[in-house]
This record gives sequence, C-alpha cells and structure tokens, in this order.
Amino acid sequence: MVRALWTAASGMSAQQNNVDTISNNLANVNTTGYKTEVAEFKTLLYQNVQSTTTSANGENKPISAQIGLGVRNSSVTSIFTQGSFYASTSSTAFAMDGAGFFGVQGADGSNYYTKNGNFTLSKGINGLTLSTTDGYPVLDTEGNEIAFADDIDSSQLALTSNGEFTYPDESNNPQLLGISIGIFQFTNPAGLEKTDSSLYQETAASGAVINEATSTAVTKSSIKQGYLEGSNVQVVDEMVNLIVAQRAYEMNSKAIQAADEMMGQANSLRR
Repeated sequence: MVRALWTAASGMSAQQNNVDTISNNLANVNTTGYKTEVAEFKTLLYQNVQSTTTSANGENKPISAQIGLGVRNSSVTSIFTQGSFYASTSSTAFAMDGAGFFGVQGADGSNYYTKNGNFTLSKGINGLTLSTTDGYPVLDTEGNEIAFADDIDSSQLALTSNGEFTYPDESNNPQLLGISIGIFQFTNPAGLEKTDSSLYQETAASGAVINEATSTAVTKSSIKQGYLEGSNVQVVDEMVNLIVAQRAYEMNSKAIQAADEMMGQANSLRR
C-alpha cells in the first residue's frame, strides 16, 4: 500500500505538469507564431513480484508478475503545424508559409529562430535596421543584420515571396535591393530549445541549421508580406485535454485516499 501511495503521487505530479502545459497553450492562444505544446509521459521502473517460473503445482508460468511504480513526464513536444494567417497594416509584418524560421541575433550575440514575423524598422549604426519588437536584429541569408538607408520610405519597401527586398525607382518600378531575409529550417524542429519572446535555439537534437538560400535538399518556404502567422492552438482541443488531465489528477488522488484508508483499516485490526 505504501507502493500505491508513491505510484499515485507520481501520477498527480505528472498530471500537474500536463495541466501546466495546457495552461501555457491557452495563455498563448493569441501569441503570434506560437506553437502548441504536448506533454508526453513514460512509465517508471517495474518491480518483479513473481518471476517466470512454475506454480506450486508444477505448472509452467510463462508470464511473470510485475507491478509498475508510476509515471513521469518524458518531454514537452512542440507541434509545428501551420497557424492561421491574419492581415496586418504594417509593411514589415511577414508570415512564413512553410517549415522555415526567421533568424534573429539575440542580446548575447547568438543566433535564434522564430516564427513571429512581426518586425519593425529601428535606427541603427548602419541605418534603418529590421528588428523584432524587442530590438533583436533580423538576419539575412548570410547571417548579417538587415539594414537600409536612412532616407528609405518603409511604406514602399516590399518583399517577394522568396524573401528578396525591393524598392521602387524614379519610375515607380520595383527594383531588387540585393538584400534577402534569411529563411532557415531544421531536420527536427521539435528538438529546438524554447526560450522567451517566441525564440528557439539550435540544439544537437534539432540538428544543424539549414539555410534555404544555399540548400537544395529542402522544400522552400514562402513569405507573405502584410500578414502574420497566428498560434496553432486549438482552444476546444485544449479544453478537452484540460478536463481529461483534471479527471486523471482526481483519480490519482482517490487512489491515495483508498490506500490511506486501507492502511488505516490494517492498523485498527489489533483494536
């Protein structure tokens, strides 16, 4: 019965983490570029109560008796399905259609990746720098900051579907500026390390970053200017998952209560 207490307690702890994950999904339902997360579980050790042997009558017992010792969280996996696009009035709002990520340079100088294309132009050393709302510069195909001349009219700045910036000339004809926004992919995006501000960082599990501009082995992504990608959180699914997690938590608490009552019964037999 002591084993039952600890087994049920592990179930309550795992379901608490599950509820935390679902709550985070619901909290980010309106976060641009957010990807829903799913808590995964795995069993703990098994204890052999009786090994595969013969019974008291000498009959073969091909199946042993093993009792599990509970559950724990194995991972929290991000699901990188496409979110819905919605229109934006900003000329520097970009939605990624495909498996690609935008690249940004963090405050520590490291490269990070995001699905949030809600960018802005800010005054920098080299002119107007394309950056995130937190001020992190967006990277081009060569991993450098994207900068434009100070006198450029941002409302006339356009981006082709393959990430090339254009600007109208004297005849109002769009001309390529020779600047392309970086589009990056990963073999296993679920292995990316999640940080704050909707940023991801490369890890050994995600695989090395793949630059779409130099790789021919991946399906190219396209960029939609004037749109942003919303989160892929399905509120109805999350509410159902929340109910299931809550019921599982309650059942584990009932198991603890039942084990406690059984121990109380055993302790009172002497009276």
